[in-house]
Amino acid sequence: MKDEDSRYEAVRSRDARFDGAFFFAVRTTGIYCRPSCPAVTPKRHNVSFYATAAAAQGSGFRACRRCRPDAVPGSAEWNVRADVVGRAMRMIADGVVDRDGVAGLAGRLGYSARQVQRQLTAELGAGPVALARAQRAHAARVLLQTTDLPVTRIAFAAGFASVRQFNDTVRAVYATTPSELRATAPRSGRARTAAPSAGIPLRLAHRGPYQAGPVFDLLERETVPGVEEMTGTPGTRTYRRTLRLPHGTGIAAVDEPRGRPGGWLDTRLHLTDPRDLTTAVHRLRRLFDLDADPYAVDERLGADTRLAPLVAARPGLRSPGTADPGELAVRALVGRDEAARLVRAYGKRLDAPCHGLTHLFPEADVLAEAEPDGTPGALTTALADGTVRLGPGADRDDARTALAAVPGLDARTIAAIRTRALGDPDVAPPGPDVPDSWRPWRSYALNHLRAAGELE
Repeated sequence: MKDEDSRYEAVRSRDARFDGAFFFAVRTTGIYCRPSCPAVTPKRHNVSFYATAAAAQGSGFRACRRCRPDAVPGSAEWNVRADVVGRAMRMIADGVVDRDGVAGLAGRLGYSARQVQRQLTAELGAGPVALARAQRAHAARVLLQTTDLPVTRIAFAAGFASVRQFNDTVRAVYATTPSELRATAPRSGRARTAAPSAGIPLRLAHRGPYQAGPVFDLLERETVPGVEEMTGTPGTRTYRRTLRLPHGTGIAAVDEPRGRPGGWLDTRLHLTDPRDLTTAVHRLRRLFDLDADPYAVDERLGADTRLAPLVAARPGLRSPGTADPGELAVRALVGRDEAARLVRAYGKRLDAPCHGLTHLFPEADVLAEAEPDGTPGALTTALADGTVRLGPGADRDDARTALAAVPGLDARTIAAIRTRALGDPDVAPPGPDVPDSWRPWRSYALNHLRAAGELE
């Protein structure tokens, strides 16, 4: 939605379909909001529009305390796009700028820092530093309002270089001090914990309808003991898994929605290092495909005669991704039982096992050294030496070419890796009749056929 008059109409109608796709700011109040904000609609001449929260913040606007625009789903555009801007946005969400700076981001993209800055600013109204800063502010608010960690520790956990920078950012974004922000936590968010290791309660937002059942069904079928577990019965299940993160390890527990209204998945994160909060959230969002735009997907696929009744039966069907692309690639090749053996043989044991979770999935370099033979060895070697790159900033065309060069890796496995590890929404594996009219959502179309029992 590029036209500003169309955006204003979305604001007038409080259309939640566009939450995260753009933000609007009100000059007379100095605040910025999501399109679905329930406040009185401002006059058109007082409204300006921004592609990102960071751009609105950079123009001097603070976040609305009523609609909490920092908590919206991410823009679906970054998942679909395979260009430099889309790749950069996925890496910023994964915490690359916080860990390695703009130079690290640019190096992964294969561009100079100046080129990255210019492209992001031209299209989004904010550069990588500002985008990362907005993300840090959100992480800080979550920690302030859901844990009893000291404010000083939260500052560094959220990725700020100093307490002063943290205080200045919170004041600029939320127009309040960190202590005041903590005191104004919503009633539903006050189940605080003494430390992130005790679990950080989160609501992972999504837009539109969300067919949770098929996602949890898939995860239950694929569960690898020690790394994952599913408890409960359909409709009341909880999915848990271990996470390998930049600063430590984590355990995530995500609840299947229990027939309640609301656009989120209830989640609890247990982290050995709170600096991993942003990265862990991003990886769960990719796993559960929470930043998708179901309206765009359903509109295109619902226009097809074959798919129309399937889309009507399951609006908002998602295309699940993964929390660990390298792990997914290995599992797609070897299958569940062999993956479980690899975990038992080579997985790193958690210092503090939880429920049935005992291990991290073994890293590619460990597997490549331990079992270098055959196609699995060729794949893990390629992952370990960087010949195959599947991370959040991977170039999808380069990855497809590199995967095709792995000896013995068949087209169907490559398609599964592209769909799940790379989050490619438009993959057509060999075999099924997948017409071009289903572009750019062929991965979603195939999920509809599988859910209807028309594909394995």
